[in-house]
Amino acid sequence: MKKNKLPWENLPIVIILSLFGLLCILPFWLVLAGSLTSESEIASMGYGLWPKHIDISAYTILFNDFGRIASGYKITITVTVIGTLLSLLVTSMAAYPISQDRVKYHSILNFIVLFTMLFSGGMVPWFIVCRRFLHLTDSIWALILPYLANAWYIFLVRNYYRSIPIAMVEAAKIDGASEYRIFFQIITPLSKPVLATITLFISLNYWNDWWLGIMLIDDPDKQPLQLLLRTITSNLQFLSSSSNVNVVSEVMKNMPSEAIKMATCIVTIGPILIVYLFVQKYFVKGIMVGAVKG
Repeated sequence: MKKNKLPWENLPIVIILSLFGLLCILPFWLVLAGSLTSESEIASMGYGLWPKHIDISAYTILFNDFGRIASGYKITITVTVIGTLLSLLVTSMAAYPISQDRVKYHSILNFIVLFTMLFSGGMVPWFIVCRRFLHLTDSIWALILPYLANAWYIFLVRNYYRSIPIAMVEAAKIDGASEYRIFFQIITPLSKPVLATITLFISLNYWNDWWLGIMLIDDPDKQPLQLLLRTITSNLQFLSSSSNVNVVSEVMKNMPSEAIKMATCIVTIGPILIVYLFVQKYFVKGIMVGAVKG
């Protein structure tokens, strides 16, 4: 009979994992402390884990125009939710036929998807297609459609689908199930780990994106949160580079530019952590099986 390990025997493992957890938390804590540190303290003593005097001026400046920040949050959350759901649907449905050897021309479809990973038309043709032909300008769809399909995600899901026994699909077809019913009622429930994994990847991509906003959004009121905060930090950098002007120099002297950079990280990082809490139990299994199988 196998004896249960005594608690003290697991103590080295607990200590090692605790230290590793602290090392993971340390960068976040350093960013938080930096956002609450005054500019003069950062200039004289550098970043520290504990600010001598709590200074919330960085957050005050960021939320000075709370209406725009709230609008940026609304746009980014909407884009992330809708984009993640649509991209997950497109990715999973595109991966299913190319994972089945019984599908005619599946090898050609695999090559087409792979080709998009190796070669691209370039930024200028992409911009012309989005602007002139798809008319993706100043629209929420301009922040969603360009990232709707990702070849690497499709291959990741395809490899996971190939790990599912083909006998299950054949048995369902014998029972008269249609392809849609097989996909949504058999394949999809069995693929929760890999679908949860790419859900995290896709949502992070939508949440952190500011590039589409620069390229396709002209209206300042329709800017996503990341682009809005990037604009604020860029303006601060421009002011600091123009410090030869006396008026600007006086303004920048009391401007917590470094703390604002840290504060933007804190402002944007919170909501996306919630997504990770829901998918973390599937994450390792999904990426390992999806990357190795097939």
